[in-house]
Amino acid sequence: MENMTSLFIHIAIIGGTATLLMDAWGWLRHPLLGVAPPDYGLVGRWLLHMRRGRFSHPAIARAAPMRGERLTGWLFHYLTGMVFAALLLAMVGPQWLASPTPGPALMVGIATLAAPLLVMQPAMGAGIAACKTPTPNRARLQSLLTHGVFGIGLYVGGYVDAWIMQ
Repeated sequence: MENMTSLFIHIAIIGGTATLLMDAWGWLRHPLLGVAPPDYGLVGRWLLHMRRGRFSHPAIARAAPMRGERLTGWLFHYLTGMVFAALLLAMVGPQWLASPTPGPALMVGIATLAAPLLVMQPAMGAGIAACKTPTPNRARLQSLLTHGVFGIGLYVGGYVDAWIMQ
């Protein structure tokens, strides 16, 4: 049981750090690039509508608001970051914790693009790879940059984890 608890702590630290860095990037994009930060309340709205059997929307912003959507969206966002950190550790093994390397972390970060481009954006009304948005290529580039930052965050999270868990 100790090993599972320790593994969960590693995953929480790495995934939490990576997601926090991704959020910092999201907030910095506005003053730097004029791109608004993501609204995770809309993710929560999408998830909470699933309880009523509604899995896709023509435009999630126009769907009925749901009680607790903001909290749900933010919790899901951080939980997803931890799931992706677990994926990284499953791919590279626990030895990565002793000496994190950027390659696998960046690879996982970029691979996480599949979630918004192929699942979330279509289900929330933006189409596959944001094809129904006014500027799809800009949206795709922003997704790529954001998930690249997440990959860097996984790498940084490996070092934060090593520092905390030493």
